[in-house]
Amino acid sequence: MLRRPKMSQPLFAALFDETERGPMTVSELTSAVRNALEARFSSVWVEGEISNFKAHSSGHWYFTIKDESAQLRAKCFRSANSRIRFRPTDGLHVRARGRLSVYEARGDYELVVEALDPVGAGALRIAFEQLRDRLQAEGLFAKELKRPLPVFPRRVGIVTSPTGAAIRDILNVISRRTRTVHVLFSPARVQGDGAGSDIARAIRLINEHHKRAERAGSADDLIDVLIVGRGGGSTEDLRAFNQEEVARAIRASAIPVISAVGHETDFTIADFAADLRAPTPSAAAELVAAQESQICSTLAELGRSLSRLMRFKIVDARTRVQEHAFSQVFDEVRSRMRNARIETNSATHRMQLQVNRAVKGARGRADAISFQLSPARLQSRLTNARMRFDTAYNSCSGLIDTQLEDARSRLGLAAASLDALSPLAVLERGYAIAQDQSGNLLRDAQSASVGDSIRVRLARGRLEARVESIEET
Repeated sequence: MLRRPKMSQPLFAALFDETERGPMTVSELTSAVRNALEARFSSVWVEGEISNFKAHSSGHWYFTIKDESAQLRAKCFRSANSRIRFRPTDGLHVRARGRLSVYEARGDYELVVEALDPVGAGALRIAFEQLRDRLQAEGLFAKELKRPLPVFPRRVGIVTSPTGAAIRDILNVISRRTRTVHVLFSPARVQGDGAGSDIARAIRLINEHHKRAERAGSADDLIDVLIVGRGGGSTEDLRAFNQEEVARAIRASAIPVISAVGHETDFTIADFAADLRAPTPSAAAELVAAQESQICSTLAELGRSLSRLMRFKIVDARTRVQEHAFSQVFDEVRSRMRNARIETNSATHRMQLQVNRAVKGARGRADAISFQLSPARLQSRLTNARMRFDTAYNSCSGLIDTQLEDARSRLGLAAASLDALSPLAVLERGYAIAQDQSGNLLRDAQSASVGDSIRVRLARGRLEARVESIEET
């Protein structure tokens, strides 16, 4: 049986020791070297550049760490690389911690990596950039996937920590700005190990509630928009929102998602995947809770626009009627309407002059009173004069409105009378107007001859006729 040499003896003494001069097998020598390396270099830091990186289907990593004059084989088992927050690439300068060992099948010594940190850039930043680029290449951040937010959401879902400041800020903003928006809260951890999975679970939970409400036809339980976020923090604090699981849960949501993570300078993977990014949770709440006063102002403006549109429609219809009323039988109607319009304009002018005189007189009296006031009582008397002036002005305005309303009433009566006297009303009762080819009215049967062409005006349309016979009554 072969024995391993006593490595502690001097080399000269080993030359005369029969046991030392016995040969070793390759396996024995390799095993001895491995034991020596592992005992001497059980924990070592190595810095260099990664090359020949390969990720095996088993989950293990194999690569080489090199510098200008040497290289070292390295491997990182799946149990260790699952804790590394970035994916190594060729050319990346890293600092690796591990233990030296020997791969006995080839006799190569190698570094078994247990920890890996990039040099010159944070691991979280590299992981962020790699995940962002990969998901962007996949199309997860495409603009065409972004959905618009509802104008007036009625129910808002919130995913955040139940103990953080974000939920308080969101509820404060919503309660202050509106009383019509309801909140459905799904609590989740937003920091620490497993926070990303907890956030994704909360997003899916609210979506399941939304889908059940859709199937049940319960419109009041539908979620219109979903806020996912937390307050600001360090890059490590925001790590949960930089995970792929959260980004895919946001993109798979059937509800439009607002990402409200951190402060204005913080960007996360969740911000890119969401339909809209808000710089803070409070800003997200402001987006979904419009002030009721703004809604009322918008409705008032829409009402005014509708009124203007209706007036335009009425004027346009009136213009078309006037264009169609080109026959001579409408001259009298147009004349009476013109006179009524002139009278209305005249009455309006007279009322305006009266208002101007009243206002001018009131101002003159106010100026005279102000001139007569002493400096000590000037402010008090000036206030009283302004009140009397406002009263007089309001009275004049009321008088104007009354006279305008009276003029409108008279105009309406005149229009009704004109309508009663209109030939069109007579035509509606079944009568017709006959004219010869020159447009002259036919009042006597003797005015036409057999074979003449005549025109007959009805309530709706005209007829071209020929006289076949003439009868006298």
